[in-house]
Amino acid sequence: MTATAARVTRTYADNGALQVLCGPGHENMERLEARLGVTCHTRGNEVTLSGDSEPVEIAARALDALYDRARAGEDVTRADLEAAIRLGRAPETRAGPTPVLRTRKRTFSARTAGQARYLQAMAAHDLVFGLGPAGTGKTFLAVAQAVALKMQGAVERIVLSRPAVEAGERLGFLPGDLREKVDPYLRPIYDALHAMLPGDEVMRRLEAGEIEVAPLAFMRGRTLSNAFIILDEAQNTTPTQMKMVLTRMGENARMVVTGDMSQVDLPAGAKSGLRDALETLDGVEGIAVVHFDHHDVVRHDMVTRIVRAYESRDRGRVTRTSEARDPPS
Repeated sequence: MTATAARVTRTYADNGALQVLCGPGHENMERLEARLGVTCHTRGNEVTLSGDSEPVEIAARALDALYDRARAGEDVTRADLEAAIRLGRAPETRAGPTPVLRTRKRTFSARTAGQARYLQAMAAHDLVFGLGPAGTGKTFLAVAQAVALKMQGAVERIVLSRPAVEAGERLGFLPGDLREKVDPYLRPIYDALHAMLPGDEVMRRLEAGEIEVAPLAFMRGRTLSNAFIILDEAQNTTPTQMKMVLTRMGENARMVVTGDMSQVDLPAGAKSGLRDALETLDGVEGIAVVHFDHHDVVRHDMVTRIVRAYESRDRGRVTRTSEARDPPS
């Protein structure tokens, strides 16, 4: 089938934002041309795109998104350009505007279609499950949402937790005080916090109890009201632990549960609490489940290829298992 040629002109009134959009020496336009095989011509405050119709439409959507970002006072980096192209390829996955999260250090927005669905879900639901491989931003964006809501005054505190499976939730034999015992298992959450808040503010809020980072074992028996709760690495909970955490939600509480069912570290034969919860809560009103895949990986390109290879292998295993159970008649 022969592709249809197209020509689209965009007019951007803010010349300063347009300069940021184009980048030094128009490098962003050159990258857009190379990535999508289109031609970009800039004259005054107009950008004309020409080429095959589909790439031109993607490029136009990407430019519009980047222009909005530049007008908001944000930089337009190569990573931002790649994100805009990814979102431009899949506009049908976005139902309405995607929230922008503002923290002390940075402003965060979706870089993939899956992240856009995730941000929308967290804005609209009190309980959200974010499921998928490493590098998709599940935990990072959940922490960004929590910090943004805390800064707005929508919640009074942030509670961040994950199971310390490697220590079997029995931390007594490890050296040091409580924080020294659990820090190795909670380090990724601390890293996310420090990406959004100055270090002294993180420590101040931790000491004041406005941010609490604790292993799963310390959630039992509590009611968490006016809080944003994040349970990370939830695939490593047991069904009992998962039920315990989900029922901690008090008045004006929101919760995000993240996990990757391909990375279960529980003993062989033990059922994941995450899987159990998804089965049990299927169809319950007010709960959103967002699935990520290799298209949503925003780390090094090699990570995307690694995740894709594992997904392909796992699909092959499922197919072979199904064929073994249902041999041809």
